[in-house]
Amino acid sequence: MYTLKKSLGQHFLKDENVCHKIVQALQEHTFQRLLEVGPGGGALTKYLLQLPGIEFKCVEVDDEKVTWLLKTYPALQSKIIHQDFLTIDQPYSEPFTVVGNFPYNISSQILFKVLEWKGSVQGVVGMFQKEVAQRVAAREGNKVYGILSVLVQAFFDVEYLFEVSESAFNPPPKVKSAVIRLTPRQTIPEMKSERSFFVLVKTAFNQRRKTLRNAVKSLYTPEALQDPIFDKRAEQLTVNDFARLTFSMK
Repeated sequence: MYTLKKSLGQHFLKDENVCHKIVQALQEHTFQRLLEVGPGGGALTKYLLQLPGIEFKCVEVDDEKVTWLLKTYPALQSKIIHQDFLTIDQPYSEPFTVVGNFPYNISSQILFKVLEWKGSVQGVVGMFQKEVAQRVAAREGNKVYGILSVLVQAFFDVEYLFEVSESAFNPPPKVKSAVIRLTPRQTIPEMKSERSFFVLVKTAFNQRRKTLRNAVKSLYTPEALQDPIFDKRAEQLTVNDFARLTFSMK
């Protein structure tokens, strides 16, 4: 068998019903290429390998798991990328979908990687720590709405699909989990540049208790800061508000 490594945030899914629900959610949208992040003990992998007509790859950093997966599922030969997901190159030159019971210790970084690849990612169905899933899906005015919410929602529609209890995993994590789906937005808000947008959002939320005027004053001229929208706090602004405000940045 294999050992679980806490350092890699490993909590392996054992509930077959949850596996089926994830695969079902995945199949609600058509795709031809699929990347699984962190197959671990193969709970999802064994079903993903059965999907007809799909070009499948998975990325796993743990040597022991790679050896075990290849031995247990010979069909994975040449389909495993034995690297850290956060450092790999884009795995396909054509559009692809991402799925996974994501390691909780790098889940936010996984989303930033997806944002890097957003021109090619057709969709994501992923299991996250419940708090992270809620943050990604949160709307303005919600206390957990923040950098991750705005940056992801600028480019993807987010659906909060279902929650998963601790007992579905081995070992049970100390937190609840939830599955969300990301689908590319039909229309992306107009912004001066993606870089301006990212800088504005991060600067605004880094001092979220302050009014926007005080939090982002280094990015604007005193004249631009007269706009009444700067009386608000970052969490009160919509994704479109942030995109619009990029045009008046220095």
